Amino acid sequence: MTSSSAPYAPHAPHPQRSARRASLAVRVGAAAWLVAAAQFLVVQVVVASAWRTPFSWATNNVSDLGNVHCQTWDASRPRYVCSPLHDLMNASFVLHGALLLLGTVATAACWGRGRLSVGARVLFALDAAGWVLVGFVPADVDENLHVLGALLIMGLGNLGLLCAGWVPVGSPFGRLRAVTLAMAVAAALAAWAFFGQHDPGTGLGTLERAAAFAVDGWIVVSGLVALRGRRADVAGQPRPSVPRG
Repeated sequence: MTSSSAPYAPHAPHPQRSARRASLAVRVGAAAWLVAAAQFLVVQVVVASAWRTPFSWATNNVSDLGNVHCQTWDASRPRYVCSPLHDLMNASFVLHGALLLLGTVATAACWGRGRLSVGARVLFALDAAGWVLVGFVPADVDENLHVLGALLIMGLGNLGLLCAGWVPVGSPFGRLRAVTLAMAVAAALAAWAFFGQHDPGTGLGTLERAAAFAVDGWIVVSGLVALRGRRADVAGQPRPSVPRG
């Protein structure tokens, strides 16, 4: 007696199950981004308020909050820096980078496909590494490594933001093209002015923040968009067509 049986074939993942997983991942990533930006802002305010000498948001660098020594600092712009809560600020830098990386990985479904989408995410990951580096290596501990971290943030991070402005327009983040490109251009100009010390009257500290925090502004906007997005959108599924009467 002979018997025949169909070859075993593994079941393909159910579309709705895949959509739920993608939707959950995106929401986790979006929440990570929002927490990253919120804790970073709050910690800066707390650490700055602990200074005995006045901290200027217009003239002091963000990195001054993480310097570990009390001393006159920076030959190009001498200023007295003494940050009693520098450990808290440096921990915030590291946490900020870790959450930025988590959000970049988890929101993969919102970026669309293509080289620019992949490139933008890689550059965002390098931006995240920059924040971790500046947290572990304060400016007055190893200025060269700290500047490398700043270049990753204000150089490659803003280049990533520019790439994010050209991800497929049908993707959730692609629909933010105008906002993303405006932020990228403003950040690039601020970075050029900051590193070249071309102060238009706003203060170099203001320019540094405009250059370094552009990605933070973008992840807040994009995180809110991702949290409010439809499951089909974040799973990369096409929108259903609406019949015309």
